[in-house]
Amino acid sequence: MEESIADRIDHTILRADAREEDVRRCCREARDFHFHSVCVNSCHAALVSEELKGSGVLCCCVVGFPLGAALSEAKALEAKRAVEAGAAEIDMVLNVGALKDGRDDYVREDIRGVVEAARPGIVKVILETCLLSEEEKRRACLLSEEAGAAFVKTSTGFSGGGATIEDVKLMKAAVGGRLRVKASGGIRDPRFARELIDAGADRLGASDGRKLL
Repeated sequence: MEESIADRIDHTILRADAREEDVRRCCREARDFHFHSVCVNSCHAALVSEELKGSGVLCCCVVGFPLGAALSEAKALEAKRAVEAGAAEIDMVLNVGALKDGRDDYVREDIRGVVEAARPGIVKVILETCLLSEEEKRRACLLSEEAGAAFVKTSTGFSGGGATIEDVKLMKAAVGGRLRVKASGGIRDPRFARELIDAGADRLGASDGRKLL
């Protein structure tokens, strides 16, 4: 199981009080266990990229995190700077309020701006599923696809809810094989990790990826 799951894990450290020593430890663990990436706030992009150099483990940065309510221009600039510092993947939070208001054009262009700014990196769109209805989740998936994202992602883990089997199945059905799905938030044991993968998750975000092995 370890070999099959490790390369699906984004080993994550997004705490507000994370210090450089914590980030470096996370990078060491990711190298040791051959995780897919280390996911951090964008201020740590250069540090993580340097720590992971030559390891095959990628640097992933969050953008507009955790609320998704920043100006579109600010999100795009954050993504651009993170990629310039070495990030290969960007996990952006969509604007949940705009989605709920039915401002689909705004949501689509908000995502598209990050997708374009992040090239050649790829973008995962965090839907924050615990705040959305089923219709809103499907619409968010469609808008993410139209904007050129590579993944849709369940959660930040900061809004009182995390990944569920039901949400992963819904998102997988919504995007088919056109986009991939990342489950994140509250994934703390191997059985749940395997259930999420079986439900359609292509990637897992976890604050302690070691526990999933």
